[in-house]
Amino acid sequence: MSAIAHQGQDAPALVIAGLRKNFGRTEIIRGVDLSIPRGERHAVIGPNGAGKSTLFHLISGRLRPTGGSIRLDGAEIAGMAPERIYRRGLSRSFQVTNVFARLSVWENIRCATLWSMGYRHAFWRRVDGLADVRERTERILAEIGLLDRRDAPAGVLTYAEQRALDIGLAIAGDAHTLLLDEPTAGMSHAETQRVVELIRKVSEHRTLLMIEHDMGVVFDLADRITVLVYGKVVASDTPERVKADARVREAYLGTEGA
Repeated sequence: MSAIAHQGQDAPALVIAGLRKNFGRTEIIRGVDLSIPRGERHAVIGPNGAGKSTLFHLISGRLRPTGGSIRLDGAEIAGMAPERIYRRGLSRSFQVTNVFARLSVWENIRCATLWSMGYRHAFWRRVDGLADVRERTERILAEIGLLDRRDAPAGVLTYAEQRALDIGLAIAGDAHTLLLDEPTAGMSHAETQRVVELIRKVSEHRTLLMIEHDMGVVFDLADRITVLVYGKVVASDTPERVKADARVREAYLGTEGA
């Protein structure tokens, strides 16, 4: 069954309760509560050092929490290995692209597709003969707009194209929940617009949780925004209400922000 065919359509995709993470005596995440409905585009914003990346590391399994709960589709995933979380339908991209520079665009997506479809190395089986892998790889390349670049080495792509490929790797496993970490960082205005449209497209039938510093992107894409300051949620609401919140204006947007 596809990972997108998840349980109880009315239940939240992701529920975080009392989540904490300490490094020694230093508290980084201090009791975060968050519920994200299925199909929502949700942005996490906050000043540098707020704990945003640590929160993503906890959700995706890169770090184990000190306490609290993380439930994906109703199942507890806190402390679970990243590959097991991936198998349950949650995939993540990082601030720095994770592509294989010497492999072609096609080969990059095919590698991710092979893993997600359960294929393992077998010397008697030619990968080119796997019709289901070939069809999914082609579908993903079309979805991220790189089908015409299929034979190009990933290392020669533009930065925006590499970010698109990175998003393709994230959706290769048919994930129903995507975590995107600063997907437009370092881009020109034109590149940002192209990637925003790509994110809008790939998240159409998925749940999206993203970290983003570009407020134009946040207010353009997000259905709801959570503001994290010093490891605690200070606001979580619609873009309009978050923008008008005095605590947010002081902590992140600036008291003179429009």
